[in-house]
Amino acid sequence: MSTQPLLQRTAQKRIALPVRVEPKVFFANERTFLSWLHFTVVLGGLSVGLLNFGDKVGKISAGMFSLVAVAIMIYALITFHWRAAAIRKRSGAPYDDRFGPTVLCLALLAAIIVNFVLRFTAD
Repeated sequence: MSTQPLLQRTAQKRIALPVRVEPKVFFANERTFLSWLHFTVVLGGLSVGLLNFGDKVGKISAGMFSLVAVAIMIYALITFHWRAAAIRKRSGAPYDDRFGPTVLCLALLAAIIVNFVLRFTAD
């Protein structure tokens, strides 16, 4: 019999274990993307309503809301493809973005504040 232990650990070898990605992760990515797009459609509807039925201040606000909606669409598309690539590669990295939604919410807040300031300072 051998005097070596049954299970040895070697420092040089790393065992590569495949990361199992369940199908619900793919669907969660798509669901998040569709949720972001739903929000942009609502925001776009608001901007179209302001554009059609608003005065000069409404048209300026509609332009700002449209820009924010387009920025959110682009962000959602980039994030969707980034997460899909990470899921396909089965990387164990986190799939969350901490700064993107914050920046988009700040842009939306700025558009709302500008809308209120223009509304109350216009004659």
